[in-house]
Amino acid sequence: MYYLIYGFLKGLSFLPIGVLYLLGDVVYVLMYYVFGYRKKVVMNNLSIAFPEKTEAERIRIMKDFYHNLCDTFMEIIKLFSWSEKQILKRVKGNMDVINEWAGKSQSIQIVTGHFFNWEFANLGVAAQCKLPFLAVYMPLKNKVMDRILQQLRKRTGTILISAADFKNALNAHLKKQYALILVGDQNPANPRNAYWLHFFSQPAPFAKGPEKGAKMKNTAVIYVDYYKLKRGYYEFHAELITANAMDFEEGALTKVLVSKVETAIRKRPDNYLWSHRRWKHTWIPEYGSLLD
Repeated sequence: MYYLIYGFLKGLSFLPIGVLYLLGDVVYVLMYYVFGYRKKVVMNNLSIAFPEKTEAERIRIMKDFYHNLCDTFMEIIKLFSWSEKQILKRVKGNMDVINEWAGKSQSIQIVTGHFFNWEFANLGVAAQCKLPFLAVYMPLKNKVMDRILQQLRKRTGTILISAADFKNALNAHLKKQYALILVGDQNPANPRNAYWLHFFSQPAPFAKGPEKGAKMKNTAVIYVDYYKLKRGYYEFHAELITANAMDFEEGALTKVLVSKVETAIRKRPDNYLWSHRRWKHTWIPEYGSLLD
């Protein structure tokens, strides 16, 4: 089954990107107008995030989001055949903020959000990174697709760290300098063991792991925003948040990173993955204080 599905996707990847985008436009019509894939979730998220916008404005953002989502699917297929050189033509950014740490005493932790196109960002940054580039991923239940995506994500040197075995998998790399990328807006498995912050207009839980890991391992912390310039072309912006995470009181570093994610979303609201439930947990006093 692996070779059948991989062969099919590989074959599709040789179609011109323009043809794949046309196919993506058809998928958009089916996804949005016919099947209504997760539309209630998306609109509920947008209503929470942007109560000040009109319904027409939120619908416009939702449609643009679905277009970006479908473009992402088509671009992922194209990545099966695009060379590293072709990828680097389409992914630009200030890698110097990351690479200036190579050869220094500290490793770095890179934090970002669920922005489009995350697969492009992974391959583009990994190809240019002068440090071993570690990326945490959530294994798929479908073993065949999980194997295919792992193979794709490692094409330009990314070392994948399974979230299901994070501590043990990371330990193998701790003796050498590394760059570890984490998604900072991931819903924590246990909302009781989380930092609760106001994210847009409603409380939301955020995993404590990124902040605690940065403090425990004394890593520099870099925030990365990435976004579409036009179809098939992306840019990222890296920003040093701190070289000493211990300077921050508990929860304060997470608050800074969450604020960066929210600012990026407000600037380009259709560039965010709205189809996952960011506010699926409701804060109760037993969870602890809300961090202001």
